[in-house]
Amino acid sequence: MITNHRRQKYITSRRNQRCDMAERNLDFDKITDRRNTNCLKYDFAVKRGMPEDVLPLWVADMDFQTSSYVQDALIKQVQHGIFGYSDGQESYFEAVKGWLKKHHDWEVQENWLVKTPGIVMALALSVKAYTDPEDAVLIQSPVYYPFSAVLSDNGRKIVSSDIFLGEDNRYHIDFADFEKKIVEEQVKLFFLCNPHNPVGRVWTKEELETIGDICYRHHVIVVSDEIHADFVFQGKHQVFANLKKEYEEMTITCTSPGKTFNLAGLQTSNIFIPNQKLKNAFKKQLAAAGYSQLNAAGLVACEAAYRDGEEWYQAMKRYVAGNIAFTKEFVEKNLPGVNMVEHEGTYLVWLDFNGLGLCAQELEDLIVHKAKLWLDSGRIFGKCGRGFQRINVACPRSTLKEALERIAEVLPADTILMEVKTADAIPLWLVQLLSREKIYKTSFSKYGTAWLQKQRRF
Repeated sequence: MITNHRRQKYITSRRNQRCDMAERNLDFDKITDRRNTNCLKYDFAVKRGMPEDVLPLWVADMDFQTSSYVQDALIKQVQHGIFGYSDGQESYFEAVKGWLKKHHDWEVQENWLVKTPGIVMALALSVKAYTDPEDAVLIQSPVYYPFSAVLSDNGRKIVSSDIFLGEDNRYHIDFADFEKKIVEEQVKLFFLCNPHNPVGRVWTKEELETIGDICYRHHVIVVSDEIHADFVFQGKHQVFANLKKEYEEMTITCTSPGKTFNLAGLQTSNIFIPNQKLKNAFKKQLAAAGYSQLNAAGLVACEAAYRDGEEWYQAMKRYVAGNIAFTKEFVEKNLPGVNMVEHEGTYLVWLDFNGLGLCAQELEDLIVHKAKLWLDSGRIFGKCGRGFQRINVACPRSTLKEALERIAEVLPADTILMEVKTADAIPLWLVQLLSREKIYKTSFSKYGTAWLQKQRRF
């Protein structure tokens, strides 16, 4: 345990180190060229079956440079020149603990912590630790596709209680179906995505307590993926394990600075397991995988981010919120037949293209080959994701604008006609405009949409 004297000494030392420093990476409009850096997002299009010239807004990392405090901490480590076996010490845990307390009002203990190289690995370890082959594990589709992958790869039975899109343009949980699936399939483990990727829901306290009580009643262990907890734009993030003591004892909570500070490539995650029996079973599987310590760079980056990255984080979050608002306005004004699902959390926006009346192949052709965009197709998130596309808006505004304009340019002209046919009166000029595709592509968003909005609600 760190003593008060040592803690104060550490804080004073950090203040002295920071006195001449200031956050430098606050220009989120800046375009940083990521090509030819072994970047998964930009450098692997052809290898993954995409046209070479696609604009990528798919995988969930940001196109922003991380906090300059993180950069400086890593530079200092590199200059030292020795990259031997490393592990986090008291200052590491204090930084993680402080962030979770400040931002989520969650008081964690050091003996709960297990560090893993990424949350997906933690999911796989949980499957091995708490279930046997052929056991049923519950997910809520459409959901982050590695949830299904780690289950099928480990020979577990995938059971989905699908969430559904309501009239309020938000996704909801069918609690009756949720409990029915648990009972009928004898579910042992539940993967909770909170906030939810890809649909952008931030589950309320009441929703979480309802599913928590069901899981507790039927002795279901919960693995709560909360990697997007720092990206909440509506409502408030609720740490599932922190809602009730009963949940704390049955939950594996997965956290990471990877999304928050754009550190995914450093593979650093902090997994909290208060129940020591569950923790020991988890650690046994971690040891069986031959893993011991996180990489040295990941440890340094995580500590620096949580300790010094507040200014960068707040500025980045405001910028992303602006991008979300920009996307919503653009879709409403310029993409008839497309609906942006109401967005509450994450920087991944869920777009509904079902209004276009296209089959899956036609939609893929529209997005990939006509618009020349690399998004995440909704079908990879489960069958109920068909007709949707996930777009990553954590990028410079100019990049986002270009991507959305590419979609607007290739929307079928007959889609526009479908949107206006219910209007009481259609001006002759608009009919002519819609019949001339080339003119429509450049002019409709400027003139036609404003008129349409006066006639009917989209």
